[in-house]
Amino acid sequence: MKKIKYIIGVSAMAFSLVVVSCKSPKPLENNTIKNIPASFSNTKDSTNSATINWKKYFTDANLVTLIDISLKNNMDMSMALQRIEAARAGLRLSKNAMLPSVNANVSFLQRKFGYYTMDDAGNRTTEIEPGKIVPTHLPDYFVGLQTSWEIDVFGKLRNKKKAAAARFLASVEGKNVVVTNLIADLANAYYELLALDSELDIIMETILLQENALELIKAQKEAGVVNEIAVQQFQAQVANSKAMEFEVRQEITESENTINFLMGRYPQPIARNKTELNNMLPFNPTTGIPSDLLQNRPDIRQAEFELMASHLDVKAAKAAFYPSLNINGSIGFQAYKAAFLFTDPQSLAYSLFGGLMAPLINRNAIKAEFKTANATQQESLFNYQKSILNGYLEVYNEMARIKNLDSIVSFKTEQATALTKSIETSSELFKTGRATYVEVLMIQKGSLESKLELIDVKKRQYNAVVDIYKALGGGWR
Repeated sequence: MKKIKYIIGVSAMAFSLVVVSCKSPKPLENNTIKNIPASFSNTKDSTNSATINWKKYFTDANLVTLIDISLKNNMDMSMALQRIEAARAGLRLSKNAMLPSVNANVSFLQRKFGYYTMDDAGNRTTEIEPGKIVPTHLPDYFVGLQTSWEIDVFGKLRNKKKAAAARFLASVEGKNVVVTNLIADLANAYYELLALDSELDIIMETILLQENALELIKAQKEAGVVNEIAVQQFQAQVANSKAMEFEVRQEITESENTINFLMGRYPQPIARNKTELNNMLPFNPTTGIPSDLLQNRPDIRQAEFELMASHLDVKAAKAAFYPSLNINGSIGFQAYKAAFLFTDPQSLAYSLFGGLMAPLINRNAIKAEFKTANATQQESLFNYQKSILNGYLEVYNEMARIKNLDSIVSFKTEQATALTKSIETSSELFKTGRATYVEVLMIQKGSLESKLELIDVKKRQYNAVVDIYKALGGGWR
């Protein structure tokens, strides 16, 4: 009777300890996700340029070819694909963790029990074979299978598997982010290269014009109309323009190699249509509604999947406070002599053990892991909110930039046209003595600067068309 009460008492104590171990801290409350505005700048347009394939968005055949090559050879793309493979392997690992593990086992054990032990005392009077006592040094051979299986009662393994699946999807979206950025970077570098080509043409034309003006000044000096200072001023202007020529040539080389780097190849000429920058813009983008960003922008979708994964990590960490049910077993052949090892059924052996284990002493470590997972979840939530806000602001800014650049181009074109005409006018006036050489110099300098500024603004227009496509989440489809 006392023995029964003792067993009941021990069982009750064990049960109470298990119940205590099941108490887990509560997860932190997630902050409410801020609502995204209903429209961009009070406009509601259902069409969205992000859904257009990049091969149709960009009209320059040379640019399309360059992008196509870069998507195959770019190093960042290759690394992104490897991250997907790593995430896929992690998903397989989490799936297999839910299945029983079965291992082949071939083992040999040599045992000797202490003399003053129950085992050795029993062996000294036990026959292992007729007329033969159990030897002091007892060998043990085993050939068979061993298995272990954690029954996922509280969903710890299931949540880990779901978290791994979410991270796999996040890695896919991460690859899409690389695609979007790569297309935008290469397109912007291409338009930068076209702008430099145009700048070089303008500088070369200006040098020719300045050299002709220099010859005129030299003739004027011979005639006694101007002095040596005027000749030196025009010579300095020509020298400055020639220096600008080589600066632009260097920038062209670097810009070409930027494109080559994005394409994953060593330096070589970049095929391009140098007059493309003077044509109409490749596309008139439409923004759709802000909520489209949640589906179109891969960085937002990546942040969303990472948030899902971190939420599931919290669930898995919480389940670690609960008892785990483990089943272990083995089956095979076992004998104390190799000659008897495969004797059937005498050497056939098996074992089966099931146990419920709950954390007690190491609860602080589990609490630390839970708090870490909870903090990571909060960080993922903030990152998700940040990515949505950033996406909205990028689209908003690019819309404003496109609109303002249209006005800037109009005025810069007017300025460049007026100054170009004034060069011819000033030259004629100088020949008749109604304008000074200083005025001619200033007008030529102003004309060159205005033309270069106009090229820069046109390049920025193309960049804005590229950047709003990227901001809307286009390019990865």
